[in-house]
Amino acid sequence: MARLVSISGRKASDASAKKRTAAISVLAAAVMAFLKLWTGLQSGSIGMLSEAMHSGLDLIASTLILASVTVSDRPADESHTYGHGKIENLAAFTETLLMIASVLWILWEAFERIVGHAPPLKLSIWPFAVLLLSMAVDLLRSRVLGRVARQTRSQALEADALHFSMDIWSSLAVIGGLLAGLAAQRLHMYWLHLGDPLAAVVVSIIILKVCWKLARQTVDILTDAAPIQVRRQVTESLRQLPEILGIERVRLRLSGNHYFADLTVAMPRNLSFQRTEQIKDQVADAVHRILPDADVVVNVVPRAGQSESIFDRVRIAAARHNLSVHDLSVQHYDGKLHLEQHLELPESLSLREAHTLVTTIESETRADVPEIDTILTHIESERGTIEVEARRSEDAALEVQLRRIAREFPDILDVHDVVVSKVRDRMQISCHCTLPDDRAMSDVHALITALEDQVKSEMPQIARVFIHPEPATDNRR
Repeated sequence: MARLVSISGRKASDASAKKRTAAISVLAAAVMAFLKLWTGLQSGSIGMLSEAMHSGLDLIASTLILASVTVSDRPADESHTYGHGKIENLAAFTETLLMIASVLWILWEAFERIVGHAPPLKLSIWPFAVLLLSMAVDLLRSRVLGRVARQTRSQALEADALHFSMDIWSSLAVIGGLLAGLAAQRLHMYWLHLGDPLAAVVVSIIILKVCWKLARQTVDILTDAAPIQVRRQVTESLRQLPEILGIERVRLRLSGNHYFADLTVAMPRNLSFQRTEQIKDQVADAVHRILPDADVVVNVVPRAGQSESIFDRVRIAAARHNLSVHDLSVQHYDGKLHLEQHLELPESLSLREAHTLVTTIESETRADVPEIDTILTHIESERGTIEVEARRSEDAALEVQLRRIAREFPDILDVHDVVVSKVRDRMQISCHCTLPDDRAMSDVHALITALEDQVKSEMPQIARVFIHPEPATDNRR
């Protein structure tokens, strides 16, 4: 919950920072567009007018960006299940179209002045002052927009920052054109008048370069093109997880500044549902280390693992039909394996239906476990696997005898929680026994089996023996 609150608070802070920065950019664009238009009309410079047109488009684009970052941070709803983030990307695409339109106009005016007779420039200090001011403003807001864009991962603000950084170079080109026009007037060299329209062409080339980069970014996002490097990082991160057998699919999409990840991974088919969910959480964490705020969906495909035993594969064959098996036994004789299993079937089935189902499961088991040569299946109803009510026996002599037999085994430190009961007229006994902590499980199993055999040998009235081993440090008695 704390992590969710932290993410929510960070998103609210990012949204506020984006709106504030975009609003300042709109104000700056409005002021610079007015100043450039005024000085362009006063001087008659096509380069200056192109800059005014450029700043006018900046104003429109910045207004679109402000509107988009305001809308894009709205939460997902019924009609926009992935949120409203792509509004930002659509605004960036619209900005690209507007910039292309401005390029066409500038190139047309420049061409007319190059092939025709360009009117003389009316130069003063104001065009230079406005352009220098514009460069300072563009430098400042490109840095601020870039910083906020990196903090909030906003595609729209990043596009704006790139745009204004390129405007600095276009302003330099216009200053060069104005200086060429001024030199033409002072030196009476007409060909220098071409400097102004040529500067406009340079501005157009710069705008086209920005348009190309913005167009590639926005079209990629609007068409759900996944960043190749990010996808590789996510895939490599998933490969580090030990229980992932394979990566079937990695799909990423970016909406605004928010990633959505749709993953399909292969896991061992004999994992429990709880363990599968734990691994899915690990997969999501691996993605979040690369994309912290990504919305991650993990799908699981079951696959056969290298660590599966014969018993695992037999159980899986039954599990495909939503059935359970117990008391599995595999014997090896005459160079072949023989399987015995107890299969639990619904009581509602007829014998014919049950036999057909068992035949199908046995056929699938042979296909999954080709090592098995013969199969014997004991059919049990599901109710038949539930023991009838057991009654406690007060036969203390049986408990005393059990304890005596246990003392014959030096490694058994203690016997406790002894219960003697009768189920369906069959006596059974259960107990807990304490063993040294450092005993290997193979030794523990051999010891418990020997104790069970000894009990059945000396107490023939006991049909079933259940012994639960415990380490000495866990025995609080």
